[in-house]
Amino acid sequence: MARVVVIGGGFGGMAAAARLAKLGHDVTLLERSHRLGGALTTVEADGFAWDAGPTSTLLPAVIRDLFRKSGRPLEREVDLQPLELVREHRFEDGSSLRLPGGSRAAQLAAVDELGPGLGRQWVDHVAAYGDVWELLRKEWFERAFDGDVAPRELTALLGGRESLEKRLRRTFRDERLRLVAGHRLVMDGHELRNAPVFAGVDAYLEQRFGAWTVPGGLAALGTAMADRLTLRGVTVVTGTAATDLVIREGRVAAVRTAGGETPADHVVVAIDPRRLPALASYVRRTMPAFPPVVCHVGLEGEVPDLPHEVVLHGDPLLVVRPGGRAPDGAAAWTVLGRGRLAEDVLTALARHGLDVRRQVVARVDLSPRDLVEQWGGSPHGVLWQGPRTAGTRLGPRTPVPGVLTAGAHATTGSGLPFAGLSAALVAEMIGRA
Repeated sequence: MARVVVIGGGFGGMAAAARLAKLGHDVTLLERSHRLGGALTTVEADGFAWDAGPTSTLLPAVIRDLFRKSGRPLEREVDLQPLELVREHRFEDGSSLRLPGGSRAAQLAAVDELGPGLGRQWVDHVAAYGDVWELLRKEWFERAFDGDVAPRELTALLGGRESLEKRLRRTFRDERLRLVAGHRLVMDGHELRNAPVFAGVDAYLEQRFGAWTVPGGLAALGTAMADRLTLRGVTVVTGTAATDLVIREGRVAAVRTAGGETPADHVVVAIDPRRLPALASYVRRTMPAFPPVVCHVGLEGEVPDLPHEVVLHGDPLLVVRPGGRAPDGAAAWTVLGRGRLAEDVLTALARHGLDVRRQVVARVDLSPRDLVEQWGGSPHGVLWQGPRTAGTRLGPRTPVPGVLTAGAHATTGSGLPFAGLSAALVAEMIGRA
C-alpha cells in the first residue's frame, strides 16, 4: 500500500483520490478551503442558491465510469439527466438558434433555420471532428503522452500551426456559425486565434453525446463525490494549503503545509502547479485562462421563460443560466460576461431585451479575481497561447519522480469530463496497491 497525497479538492482531485483509494492506496487529500468541490459547489444568499461553476457537463460516460470504479453506480447517487436543448444562441442581427444536443439530424434541422444550406455546413464541420476525437481519446486523454512512441497522427495534430479561428473562417462564410463553433472557448477565456483546431472538438461531443445536468444544480455531483471519499476511507484535510513539495534523494517524499509535512510515496497535484515552487519552473511559460465576470441574481415576479443556457452574442458576450434554486414565486439566474463590460452586467443584459433590474431581490457579484481567490486557481486550466500550447502544460507525468498531475491544468480541455479523464489516467499510472 502506497501513501498517496492528492493536492486539491476540486473535481479532478476528488476523482483521483476516490479511484486511488479504491485501488487500495492510503490516500490523503489536502484542500486549502474549508469545503470540497472547488467550482463544483453552490453560492447561497437570501434563500437563493446558484451553481458556483458549471451547470452542465459533456461525456456522461466519464462520470459514470468514475462512480462505478470507485463504488456504487452513479444512478444510485445523482440524477444526471440529458438536456434536450443545449443552449440558445441569440445574434446581433436579431436571429437565433436553439441548438439541440445528442442528434446530428436535430442539429441539421435547427441550423438550417438560420439559412438554407447552413445546416449541412454545420454537420459537415462537426463530423470532421469524429476521427480527431477518437485519436485524442485513445492516445492523449487515456494514455500518458510519450513523444518517442506516440502515433504520427497525434504528433502532427498537436504540432499543427493552424488556429481554430483560421479554420472557422475558411469553413463558414456565415459569421453566426463561427460564433457558435467558438463560443465555449471564448467563454473559457481563450482567443480563437491562439487555439488549435482540435480545441473545437466540444462541438462534436455535444452533438454525439449531448449535454447533461442535475435537477436542482450540478453541485449535487460535488456533494456525491465528497461522500464517495468518505466511503472509500480517504483522509480529507480541509483548510490546509500545500505550500510546496519535499524532494529527497531525487524523489518526492512529502507535501509541505503550514502545519508541517505530510509523507507521500506519490503526490497527485490537482491544482495549478505554478503554486508549488518545486514545479513552478517547469510551467513558467504557461498562463491560466481566467474565469468570466459572474453575477448571481435572485428575481421576484414573472421572468422570461428561458432554456438552460442563453448565449447573447456581441461585445460583451453574455451568457444567462436560469437554473438556480429559488423560493416559491421567485427565480435564480446566473449571468456571465466576457469582453468590454463598461457598464453593469444587468444593464448590458437589458440592452438585449432581458431587463430584470427592477426584479432583483438578491445579488452576488464576483470578479475573475474573486473566483480565482475563492477556488485557489482557474477551473479553465491553461490558456491557449498558440496552437502548439499543448506541450507546455504539465501532466500527467512531471520531471519530479513520484509526482503526477490531474485536473484542469493537466489536460487540454476544460470541464468535468476532461478533469475526470485526467484523474482516471493518473490512477491507471499509479496502479493497484
